[in-house]
Amino acid sequence: MDESAGDPLQLHRAEPAHPVLLEQLHWLGVLYWTLDADKDENDPELEKIRKERNYSWMDVITICKDKLPNYEEKMKMFYEEHLYLDDEIRYILDGSGYFDVRDKEDRWIQIFMEKGDMITLPARIYHRFTLDEKNYVKAMQLLVGDPAWTAYSCPAAHFEARGQY
Repeated sequence: MDESAGDPLQLHRAEPAHPVLLEQLHWLGVLYWTLDADKDENDPELEKIRKERNYSWMDVITICKDKLPNYEEKMKMFYEEHLYLDDEIRYILDGSGYFDVRDKEDRWIQIFMEKGDMITLPARIYHRFTLDEKNYVKAMQLLVGDPAWTAYSCPAAHFEARGQY
């Protein structure tokens, strides 16, 4: 992605474009699936993934001006570069947005997510999230165990866990 400070709701593709293959994301520890979002939590494929990866906790969040309290503040928070000490798993049930992750050379990779896309960002990866110009997403959040939801702003090199990444 380009490094411009333009509107985060817009696509930020580098010129010339440098497409990133799923294999490259996998090398970073990012996992991706396409599922049938119309089946919601009743999808056998989702259930299989949850069992295999021990995703025991789940809830649904709707991000839009009308549904999310303190919308502007939360959007700024989501877009601030941060990391978690646990994996972050999101399954897009409706709408769309962008997850940006840093590669091993510290460059941003922008990942467009839409209905049916599910992603796992590994613990300790620098990332951020924003909606696109539609300003709406409904996403399932999955976790191993109970949620901690402690985001650590960057730089976070002082964490032993970040060094392991």
